[in-house]
Amino acid sequence: MNISTRRICVLALGIALFCALSMCLQVPVFENYYLCLGYIVMAVYCYSFGTLSGTAAGTLGVILYCLLINGLRGMPGWALGNIVIGVILGLTFRATKSMKSLPVKTVLNAAAVIVSAALGILIVKSLTESLLYAQPMAVRIGKNIYAFVADVVMLLVSLPVCMSLDRTAKKLFPELVK
Repeated sequence: MNISTRRICVLALGIALFCALSMCLQVPVFENYYLCLGYIVMAVYCYSFGTLSGTAAGTLGVILYCLLINGLRGMPGWALGNIVIGVILGLTFRATKSMKSLPVKTVLNAAAVIVSAALGILIVKSLTESLLYAQPMAVRIGKNIYAFVADVVMLLVSLPVCMSLDRTAKKLFPELVK
């Protein structure tokens, strides 16, 4: 199998895993919000396969999830927010991956998680929903605080998973791991 076909297959697997984990393992935390385990897939892909693959897995995974579960309701803001999260995480992971100091690496990655989720969920998702639903931005931010907290928790939990699965990804897909 050539590298382009292999890359497409690995990306399709990431999209499917994001969708499956988001659908099958829903851990409720607030009202209608749950821990989206698909974020673990997005973070692992950003860490091991690069910014573009991680962002695509997270964004297209959300779109597939929304189409299968509830149509387009909520999808535009969530998908656009995942683009922001994926790009920031992917770039940060690339910069910190070769660092020798685990505490510094962990602090920088955790800061990137919080900043990316704040920008992606509280700003981009809220702004998109504010425009789509003609609601004040403050109302949308208030409603998205739950999603922000849940997403930050999942992304922080995914950090050690990223580092441990990176070794396996290098063995299975040495030509694709960044």
